[in-house]
Amino acid sequence: MNNLHKLTLLVMAGTLAGCGAGGAASNNRSLDSVHQPIVSNKIFSFDVATLGGDLPPSEQGRLDGWFDAMGISYGDRIAIEDPSLYGKGPATAAIRTMVERRGLMVSNAVPVTSGSVAPGYLRVTITRASAVVPGCPDWSRRNSSSDKNATSTNYGCSVNSNLAAMVADPNDLIKGSRNETPDPSAATKPIRVFRDREPTGKGELKQTATSDGGGK
Repeated sequence: MNNLHKLTLLVMAGTLAGCGAGGAASNNRSLDSVHQPIVSNKIFSFDVATLGGDLPPSEQGRLDGWFDAMGISYGDRIAIEDPSLYGKGPATAAIRTMVERRGLMVSNAVPVTSGSVAPGYLRVTITRASAVVPGCPDWSRRNSSSDKNATSTNYGCSVNSNLAAMVADPNDLIKGSRNETPDPSAATKPIRVFRDREPTGKGELKQTATSDGGGK
């Protein structure tokens, strides 16, 4: 069993790339913030042993426990690395079923990990992305006025930090996801719900006493 960690930094291009964060923030005269989210990907791996091309129950239990410990959820990309020449169909299918039971899908893109997979084993990888905005908050210039008509050094920190914290899949900040099979019914569902819902003011108003008669 291997549990590998590999970090890949993918930086969203800022409008003033190449400048120091402090200097760029102090001289930013545009409406684009120099404080941009940085997306990092960590890769975790777990090797499971196969038996006759299948995944025995004991290994399924180990893998299931690892999934629980890792807390896999939406945004995690799970892949299976099979070094065998002809592939281990039943074992791979069993892992796919375990992943699908958790509401996820197995990715066909297998990341590069350190070390080779031993014969008779499969390697399951989890690629987990996170996003942060470094250098925020930035109150390096406390004076709100600027003779250069520049924005505040903290400009953009709040909105971009909140975006980085809330996005379900941080990789979407680098390249937005595409829906290869658009579903018209899903696209029109909000409109249908809006039209079918009864108005909140429909019906007669309830008669409610506002006084117990004590003022008479």
